[in-house]
Amino acid sequence: MIEDAHRPHLQLARLLQLASPALPVGAYSYSQGLEAAIEAGIVKDAPTAQHWIEDVLELSVAGMEAPLVLRLCHAWRGSDDARAQHWNSLFLASRESAELRAETLQMGYSLVQLLTELGETHPFQSWDEVAFPTAFAFCAMRFGIEPRDALIAYLWAWAENQVIAALKAIPLGQSAGQRVLLALGPRLVEQADRAAALPDEGLGNMAPGLALLSANHETQYSRLFRS
Repeated sequence: MIEDAHRPHLQLARLLQLASPALPVGAYSYSQGLEAAIEAGIVKDAPTAQHWIEDVLELSVAGMEAPLVLRLCHAWRGSDDARAQHWNSLFLASRESAELRAETLQMGYSLVQLLTELGETHPFQSWDEVAFPTAFAFCAMRFGIEPRDALIAYLWAWAENQVIAALKAIPLGQSAGQRVLLALGPRLVEQADRAAALPDEGLGNMAPGLALLSANHETQYSRLFRS
C-alpha cells in the first residue's frame, strides 16, 4: 500500500529526471538551427527568439516529432518493438539536415548508453540507429509515465534547451529567458493536444527556413553549437 501511495510521486520524480538539463545526452551542445538564425539576423532579442521558438514548435516539432513521441510511447507500452522501429525510422527520415540527423542519433546513443550504465535492460542492442525520441519514450514507459505527460516533458526540455541556447548566443538575460519560458508554457500544452489528435496520414513538418539555416550552419565560420 505504501508503494502504491508513493508511485505517482516517484513517476513525477522520474519524469523530471528525464526532462532535466542534467540528463547526460549532450542536448546543451545543440541549438537546432537557432544559432544560424542569430547569425543571419533573424533572431536578435527576446521577442524574436520567442517568435522563432514558437514557429519551430508549431511548424516542425508539433507536426512530426511530438506525435511520434506519443506513438513511440504507445508502442513501448505495448511491447511492440517492430512498431517502435517503424516510428524510429520515420523520424530519422524526417530530419531536414545532416546536423539534425546526427544530433538525434548522438543523443539517442547517449541515452541508451546511460540506460546500460544504470543497469536497465533495453532492446536496443540489436538496433543500428536509435533516435533520441525513441530512447526517451522507452525510458518514460519504463518508468510508468503517462504518454501525454511524457510528451509535455519532452516538449518542455526542447523549449528550455532552445532558450538556454538563446541565452548564450544572442545573448539574453536570465529574466528575459524566464519570460520566454513562461510564455511558451501554454503553447507546449496546446501543441501536445494537437499532436495527440493527428492521424498517421497527417504527420509532417514544413519549415523550409529551418532546414536551410540548419544546412548553412554546417559551414558557418564561427559557432558555439553543433547544430
